[in-house]
Amino acid sequence: MSEIENSKLAIIGAGAVGSSLAYASLIRQSAREVVLYDINGPKVEAEVLDLAHGTQFTGASSVAGGSDLDAIVGANMVVITAGARQHPGQSRLEMAGVNVGILRDLMPKLVERAPDAVYMLVTNPCDALAYAARQFSGLPAARVFGSGTVLDSSRLRWMLAHRVGVAIANVHAVIVGEHGDSEFPLWSQARIGPVSLAQWVQDDISPKDLVPFSEAEFEEITESVKTAAYKVIAGKGATNYAIGLSGARIVEAVLRDEGAVLPVSSVLTDYRGVSDVALSVPSVINADGVSRVIEVPFNDKEQELFEHSAATLRTTLNGLGLD
Repeated sequence: MSEIENSKLAIIGAGAVGSSLAYASLIRQSAREVVLYDINGPKVEAEVLDLAHGTQFTGASSVAGGSDLDAIVGANMVVITAGARQHPGQSRLEMAGVNVGILRDLMPKLVERAPDAVYMLVTNPCDALAYAARQFSGLPAARVFGSGTVLDSSRLRWMLAHRVGVAIANVHAVIVGEHGDSEFPLWSQARIGPVSLAQWVQDDISPKDLVPFSEAEFEEITESVKTAAYKVIAGKGATNYAIGLSGARIVEAVLRDEGAVLPVSSVLTDYRGVSDVALSVPSVINADGVSRVIEVPFNDKEQELFEHSAATLRTTLNGLGLD
């Protein structure tokens, strides 16, 4: 594959997340054409008009859309953000039943109109929905995946960058597992520049005025990452800007055939003993979608947490009749 010229991105759902993704994609020029679809005609038409009014300032990208699903015909990538909204205090998994029902009806219609597209699920719970979308579409696992823990990993890197006083681009750390309550950081692989986080703390490489990390602080950071979305939702009703930006970044990796390594959620086959469940692990993303998943070393605790995350998702899938 190679970079797609005159690429077309279709976004399903013109709510806070879908509109923010469209906005980010236009500003970043993630695709040549951005199409926004929603069943609420007046809402989606207003969002498209508002975005279109600013395209003088967004380079060559264009935006269109409406309440006619045929607008997505020929899309190279389809991002699904439509679904039930997450309410304060509600877990991502509690939304699964409603959103699976929506997806069961929607997915065949999308594939009919964009049979060659790569599909990404942003709607929560994105792991369960990525698994369901693959079932409902019949597409290869590589072409149907969830946005996973790309945003969670960005939250982690932001917290670590603030803690140690370096640019976020020089923090290399990743969240794996479920995009939700059982996710966890791979602390054993975390680095500041080329230096492992353990060495940064233990070998006095860090600036002398910094207090070394403790296990309690690692646990506190982990919990802060896991609950970050709930805090934002409690204050403003939805998370939209950061997921819009992270979603646009994943779109670019596909449409530009980058081979970027990102922790998206795809259906795994014998990954560290885990199969037939969608979880986030570092993966190579290009024009084919998830071209491969990367075998990352886990320590014993991380392996246990990963298996627990898989069991959590498996329970959800069983309850939804997706086993």
